[in-house]
Amino acid sequence: MKISPRRGAKYRKRAWHILEPPSDSQGGDRTARTGSEPRRAWSILEAPVGEQPSTPTEAAMGPSLPDDNTVHFVLDLSLRIGEIQMSTGAGASDVTATILAVTDALGLPHCEVDVIYTSISVTCHRGTDTAPVTALRVVRFRSLDYSRLTAVEQLIRQITRGQISAEAAYTELRRIAAAPHPYPRWLATLALGGMAASVAVLIGAGAATALLAFLTSAAIDRVGRLLNRYALPVFFQQVAGSFIATLIALGAITVDVGWFHRPSFVAAAAITVLLSGLATVSTVQDAITGYHVTAAGRATEVAMMSAGLLTGVVIAFQAAVALGFDGHPLPPSVIPTPESLPLMTVAGASTAGFFALASYSRLRPMLVAAAAGAVGAGVFHTLRLFEADQIVATAVAATVLGFCGGLMARRLKVAPLVVAVSGITPLLPGLLTYRGLYELAVLQTGDITTLMSAIAVGLSLAAGVVLGEYLAQPVRTKLGRLERKLAGPRLAGPLRPTKRRIE
Repeated sequence: MKISPRRGAKYRKRAWHILEPPSDSQGGDRTARTGSEPRRAWSILEAPVGEQPSTPTEAAMGPSLPDDNTVHFVLDLSLRIGEIQMSTGAGASDVTATILAVTDALGLPHCEVDVIYTSISVTCHRGTDTAPVTALRVVRFRSLDYSRLTAVEQLIRQITRGQISAEAAYTELRRIAAAPHPYPRWLATLALGGMAASVAVLIGAGAATALLAFLTSAAIDRVGRLLNRYALPVFFQQVAGSFIATLIALGAITVDVGWFHRPSFVAAAAITVLLSGLATVSTVQDAITGYHVTAAGRATEVAMMSAGLLTGVVIAFQAAVALGFDGHPLPPSVIPTPESLPLMTVAGASTAGFFALASYSRLRPMLVAAAAGAVGAGVFHTLRLFEADQIVATAVAATVLGFCGGLMARRLKVAPLVVAVSGITPLLPGLLTYRGLYELAVLQTGDITTLMSAIAVGLSLAAGVVLGEYLAQPVRTKLGRLERKLAGPRLAGPLRPTKRRIE
């Protein structure tokens, strides 16, 4: 008996077609795709049951699934890129979006990424007939090397735009990871000293006090470098740094040779330098974008580093009493004046620029960071002139900084993360933190209001930067819808994934 083509197609259905309603009930219309672009195998395997191919010939219309070697190679490349981003302070959402964009551009469009603070895992799904492939990489080190981050950002743009093959990208990534710092280590030490001197000027210190702050922070960096050779945990390095800074400041107060104007600002400047390396921006970004586990890990790290500062200051005050140092004046708060506003702006620019240099930034990111520091310091001190609260002024300045950085950083081929972290350094609550620690360790009043204010300032800085980046999204042409797909504000990684992901 002759079977019609329609009945033949019915007999050729797979087992799962029998268990499901007909294709028309599920909205599938095969005839509507006649003459259209051939569907990828990925789309066929993920389509509703009514749209599944009924014959092997139809399934063969899409490209073949990638082999195991290709999948492992692409996953390893994307994981190494994410590791460099994570180690330099990028948020979990940025790392996730970057890995998805890289795997999509290199032929693995259906991957899942899981970032948990010190580990990154990626799973590539290859349909129902082939087992998924999962790769994991642990982030074992953290280093503020913005030259490496900038180089990786350029490589990511080349990959997502199809300008480089996977093999060439892997070779370039190995070169970036193995490349030495662009500047010698002693130059980074001098940059940290220059940053401390700029902060001292910013909070109202004189020239001699700024010079002492320079020498103090440079000495702290060298001591930290020495302790790092013996693999001493960073917590104890923070203890040592705050101890040295406080003891030097107390010694200058006791000697009282008349050279130093407000020598207690030396400790405040050094504490600001020690606070500058903490990942507060990434912590708040992870919490806002929904990566709560990673945010909790970062918050714990920030809390431990801050506890190290507290421990060092308390030990220094106790040692000062034992050594017979006299006088522990409470560091005063400096109210800016209209005449001091230009100096504050310049000091803010030099603070951010020196921090970027200490983080091994190239010339262009360093100049952009200095401009961001000038904007942040200028807005903050202008608001303070009108008697705005410090927390409110900090939040507004950080929001303006994040907005301007989100608009201009990528056009200048600089990662917004570099601009944000460097730009907020003049606004870090080093003086407020020192005052709070002084009240706890010396006055022993039990009042933690000042210390809580310092914490609030730090959170407002990070939240303001993330909010500013978010507000910059609609201004950038055709990027608002895309960035909503990539889970909120972006401070690192690509903004334009491949075409398949945004359709």
